[in-house]
Parts: sequence; C-alpha cells; structure tokens
Amino acid sequence: MIFIVILASVLIAGVTIYQYKEQAEDYHKEYLQRKEDQLNAQIDYILKNTTWEVKTDNLKYILEYKHAIYEASDVLDINFNVYDLEGRLILSSKPRIEQDDFYDDLDYSIIHGLSASSKKRYVEKTKTAGNRFQSAYSYILDPKFKPIGILHIPYYEDDTFNNDELKEFLLRLAAVYVLLLVLAVMLAYIISKYITRSLKAISEKLQQTRLSKQNQKILLDDPSEEIGALVDGYNGMIDELEKSAALLAKSEREQAWREMAKQVAHEIKNPLTPMRLSVQSFQQKFDPSDENAKHKIDEFSKTLIQQIDTMSSIASAFGSFANMPAQQNETLNVIEVVKLSVDIFNEDYIRFITDEKEIIAKLDRTQLIRVITNLVKNATQAITENDDPKIVVNVYSDEDEVKISVSDNGIGIAEENQEKIFEPKFTTKTSGMGLGLGMVKNIVETYNGHICLSSVLGKGTVFTVSFPKFKAQSE
Repeated sequence: MIFIVILASVLIAGVTIYQYKEQAEDYHKEYLQRKEDQLNAQIDYILKNTTWEVKTDNLKYILEYKHAIYEASDVLDINFNVYDLEGRLILSSKPRIEQDDFYDDLDYSIIHGLSASSKKRYVEKTKTAGNRFQSAYSYILDPKFKPIGILHIPYYEDDTFNNDELKEFLLRLAAVYVLLLVLAVMLAYIISKYITRSLKAISEKLQQTRLSKQNQKILLDDPSEEIGALVDGYNGMIDELEKSAALLAKSEREQAWREMAKQVAHEIKNPLTPMRLSVQSFQQKFDPSDENAKHKIDEFSKTLIQQIDTMSSIASAFGSFANMPAQQNETLNVIEVVKLSVDIFNEDYIRFITDEKEIIAKLDRTQLIRVITNLVKNATQAITENDDPKIVVNVYSDEDEVKISVSDNGIGIAEENQEKIFEPKFTTKTSGMGLGLGMVKNIVETYNGHICLSSVLGKGTVFTVSFPKFKAQSE
C-alpha cells in the first residue's frame, strides 16, 4: 500500500510536469503564430494601400510611412525585423542604437531553410543563458504573391507564470500525497497487526519449542479458519513431540546403560582372567610342605593385589567420568594453580611459561588441577618415541578469557580422529579406557569454557583450554 501511494505520487508528478511543459510549448507556438499572422496582415494592408511601387528597394519607405508598422508593433506588443531577400537588415522595431549590437544580417542557413520550407515559414529555436528564444521567419509578398522581403519576429519564451503555477500545483499535490502516505502507513500497520496477531503468537511458540523441555500449546480466541487449522496442527505436533521426547529419553538412557555395562564388563574381565589362572595354578601346584611355600604365597598375593588395584583404578575412572564436577567456584590465581599442577611431574622436558604474574578466574581448584594433569599426562604418552621430547604449558590472557595451552612434539593425531578425540571410550592408545579427554571437556564446559586442539601428524599437538576471566563488581 505504501509503495503504491509513493509510486502513484511520483508518476502523477512526472505526468504533471510533462503536461505543463507540453502545454507551455503549445502556448508559445500558438502565440508566436498568432502574432506573426496579425503583423503579416497589417503589412499586407499597408502594401495594398501604398502609392509607392511595391518592390524590395521601396520596402523600407513603404513600411515607415506614417509609422504605421511601428504602431502595429506597439499594439501587438512584439518586435520585428525586415530583411531583403539577401538577408541584409532593412528595418527594425528596435531603436537604432540597439540594432548593431543585437541583430546582424541573416545567416545563409536561415535563408536556405526558409526557401526550402513548403509553408514558406522557418522557425529557429535557440537557448541562451538558460532562456529559450524562438525566431520566426516568413516572406513579405507583394500583391502578386512575389517575395520582396523577409519578416523576422523574435520571441522570448517567458515561462515564469507557468513555472509558478506548476510549483504551486506540485506543492498542493505533495501535501495531499503526504496525507495519503500517513493514512496508508497507519492503515497498513493496523491491517498487518490484525493479520499477523495470530501468526506472531504461533511464531513465538515455534521459537520456544524445544525437544528437551515441556512445550506450551497455543490458545487463541476466535482465530480464522486458516489460523485455527495451523494452531491445531501445532498443538498436535506438541503432543507427538512430548511422546517422542519421552521415548527418546528412555531409549537414550537404556542405550547409555547398556554401553556403560559393556565397557565396565570388558574392562573388569581383563584383570579377572589372569586372576583366575593364577588361583587355579596356585591351587594345583601349591605344596604346604615345600620350603619355598611362604615365598610362593607372597608372589601369589602380589599378583592378586596388582590385579585388584587395576580393577580399583577402572572403577575410579568410571566414577570420575560419571560424576559431573560440582561448581564450587572460588577466586584463584590460575597461574599459581597451573604451575602447581605442572610441578607434580618430575620430567625435565616439561616446561611452564607465562608472561603474567596473576590471572584471576572463578574456578574449582581441584577440577582445574585434574584438567591440567590429564592434558600433560596425555602429552607425555604421545612423546614416548621422540628422542628430544618437549612439552610446554603456557598460561596467558586473551581479552576477557584466560587461556591454557599444552603443546607437545609427539606423534600427533590423525585428522579423521580429531573430531572423535573428546568422545567417551575413544582412544588411540593400546591401553586406557578413553575417558580422560571426555572428562576434561566435561569439566571445562561446566565452567562456561571451551577446549580445542590443533595437531599435525608426526609433528605434535596443541590443546588450548579457555575460561572466562573474573570481573570485579565495579567493572
């Protein structure tokens, strides 16, 4: 609606301006023709009533006799010039003092154009200093219709009145269309609000729809038939979504328990098998009277204790992964905590660097230590085959974040494995359960941080952990 109003106003304004210009051109054309005809009629009258011989040489004297031609010029309010057939000036209504400056002899192109015209009339249009002029040329004929001179009528096109009228009309038209535009905007707003009222409610509900939460149905008073069908469809979808979400959650829980049970059973079976074989062998070969019986019992006990410790570490690993880290936030200096974590390792190739003395964040000290020790431990396992191993732990600030990077020059991680590295149970090592990096990611995301890696196979890996920095209340 707004576009139509604006387009209509532009088109009407354009048509109006064009119409005024065409009207002005027609007016000037008709005005010049009328004045020229009137002056020609007066000249014909003078020529018919003169006692002089009507020829070119006498034309000046005939027309000037008793100033009849000048009186006609004053009455008609036009200027004129009379030339002979060669284009030389014979007579002019302009005072002599202005003639030399204003008019010259006729150009040959004008004489040629007049002679070539079928109507024996030639009009020349010129534009000077922004003003438009017309010059009408026609033959002066004797009583036998033989040309004896050329009549020139200069005419200045004064469009002041028309331009003023056009401006006034356009101002009134603009006022009308501004009013129409305001009304169109108001009407469009009211109609769009009425039409989109129901659609907005549906849109808001759709944006709030989540699989993991209780979704609200849409209730509208007296909706239209089409909107009512859309609302019924949405409400039906919500019912189906709740059923699907419940089934999906149940299926995911069951699948998670099945996967966890398989993993636990697999990991526990590994130490149980040597334990069973050791007990069976001990039962068959043990002789109480043997003088080395005590030594054999000690060896047997050590074997069992070692396998039991393995099972205990498996249980601890699964327990650590299953327990979400509690957000026991405390304000701490990240640099000190990370340095303390690195000092646990005695290897000379592990270096800790930082350019800052203090970076404050609200984190759990124990969980942060677990993150660092896991990353450094992974790095030490990745450089076992390197003759010149290097591990660098760096802590630095980056705008509103504190970043901790752990880099090594180990074997690296293949590109196809980089997306899976944080998944539980995924590991590229021959030993271990693949829970360490999953636990690290779990801890980092609990404290609104994120972890990423950059690795080149055969050259090394860099893990970067980011946490939000602590901001004081005043900041």
